[in-house]
Amino acid sequence: MSNLFLKKINVTNAAIRKIKSILNYKNNIGYNFRVLVINGGCSGLKYDFTLDKNINDNDYILKQSNILILIDNNSLNYLSGGLIDYIENVNKSYFFISNIRYNNKCNCGMSFS
Repeated sequence: MSNLFLKKINVTNAAIRKIKSILNYKNNIGYNFRVLVINGGCSGLKYDFTLDKNINDNDYILKQSNILILIDNNSLNYLSGGLIDYIENVNKSYFFISNIRYNNKCNCGMSFS
């Protein structure tokens, strides 16, 4: 996968603000934000978000606004061309990834195949 294609992972300002807020919390100092694709959901795969102190040799590191977003090689295949966003409304708040390369989503929109 070329570096030009990798640069097509975008992160919204809302997501950056929320990630910074999470990382600046007193117990999260020294952690980075990790985005994963894992088995699960109605359609077979879903995105997951976690904090991680370790940077693995095969991680793609997306640096934006002085934060590091870590993505492993397997997950990178699903994230390339996507947008990482943070949605907050009256009903709920959550990180959300949209990617036109994966249109086969479940009805709730939280998993894909």
